[in-house]
Amino acid sequence: MTSKQAWIKIVFIALISGAAGAATFFYFLPQKEKVFVEYVNASSNRFASNMEVVAGKDFVEASALSSPAVVFIKNSATVYNQMSWFDYYFYGGSASQQQVSSGSGVILTKDGYIVTNNHVIDKAEKLEVLHEKRSYEAKLIGTDPSTDLALLKIEADNLPSMKIGSSRDLKVGEWVLAVGNPFNLTSTVTSGIVSAKSRHVGVVNSRFPIESFIQTDAAINPGNSGGALVNIKGELVGINTAILSQTGSYAGYGFAVPMDIVAKIVKDLKEFGYVQKAFSGMEVMERASFDDKTDVAGVSISYVQTGGAADANGLKKDDILLQVNNVKINSIADFDEQMSFYRPGDKIKVAYRRDNTLKEAELLLTNSEGTTALTKRELFQSDKLGAQLEIVPKVERERLNIKSGIRVGKVKGNGLIARLGLGDGFIITAINNYLPKGPSELEEILTKIRGNVNLEGINENGQKILYRFHF
Repeated sequence: MTSKQAWIKIVFIALISGAAGAATFFYFLPQKEKVFVEYVNASSNRFASNMEVVAGKDFVEASALSSPAVVFIKNSATVYNQMSWFDYYFYGGSASQQQVSSGSGVILTKDGYIVTNNHVIDKAEKLEVLHEKRSYEAKLIGTDPSTDLALLKIEADNLPSMKIGSSRDLKVGEWVLAVGNPFNLTSTVTSGIVSAKSRHVGVVNSRFPIESFIQTDAAINPGNSGGALVNIKGELVGINTAILSQTGSYAGYGFAVPMDIVAKIVKDLKEFGYVQKAFSGMEVMERASFDDKTDVAGVSISYVQTGGAADANGLKKDDILLQVNNVKINSIADFDEQMSFYRPGDKIKVAYRRDNTLKEAELLLTNSEGTTALTKRELFQSDKLGAQLEIVPKVERERLNIKSGIRVGKVKGNGLIARLGLGDGFIITAINNYLPKGPSELEEILTKIRGNVNLEGINENGQKILYRFHF
């Protein structure tokens, strides 16, 4: 055998050995890895086909059904710069400027009822709705700061309304669209999935906030507020409200008020102009750390109002609330959402645990004054003071541990309230140790009082404050 033939034989044997080794390797490759490789390869075409159906058909259909019912809202207001008494006395007025902000809204009925966020229309002197190149002046029907919702009405007929879906049926992982007007870009649609439900993120500025948000990764930006969160059928399942971001722009987390909550709020605002909020006489908090033997279900009762519905039925602080009307309660958001569905006079069944004993009770829900009657909000408009005034209800007075209080709201212009630096939500509890009996008496006192004045109150954070003025 020549040296050339020997080399050919060596190379041939090496090739045969390599092929045999490779075959052996793949033969003994773990089954899990083989299945994974085959699954990815085999399903790639099917996955592309499914995406084509969703993106090519269902997104188009859902967009076409929802976009015509989303409107652009302009909020025009006069903003007054804070001035000192020195400036006011010597310059006889205040610096002001016109401010225009915008947001989105959703047409609910063909005759012009539109839902949006409360913060979109807050402090508005004029509200304009733009829809299909037409402009409408909007009337404010009512607001609910506790859910950050507001209801508007425009005079129009045969408007394209949106089909209402159920947020309860919405599943985590389900496709959704966000339809709105971010950055003044009208009729913008973005897509994503429901990334979580029953989120409590602490963005609603209210004494009794209701937060049980739908979380989505559909892009939501400034201007989307009040717009629609839509499922793949083109049904309205939420009202886009907030984003979680360090920059003020989309960072992957958007939040919408569930449609089941919106429906109840809108119904109340249409019927009464005011939300009929039901109180159970208790507050809850997330449970603390657990050991291996502790049942993690439920929320801890953190406060029980004396004489309230919970107290009257034997519930106590530190009891573990498990269910409301057979619905499991595992977070503050779960509790808030369930309570948002009821009115004063309704009854709910609650299941709770004290120590190792399971208990049940039926609570008769009340209004903010502790009765079961439907309520009517009484606002006193004081042009002399430049603000709206209302008496703080009983349930809130007891929670704040005050005997009386008058809340300041909708501070406008450069009236006395604005010059004193008292903002929306401030509660006046006493003037020179005297407790005003109502808004009209407070107006009379502040317009006539002279000399040194001590004004006591509570700010929006619940902190007691003492102001000293000289009139």
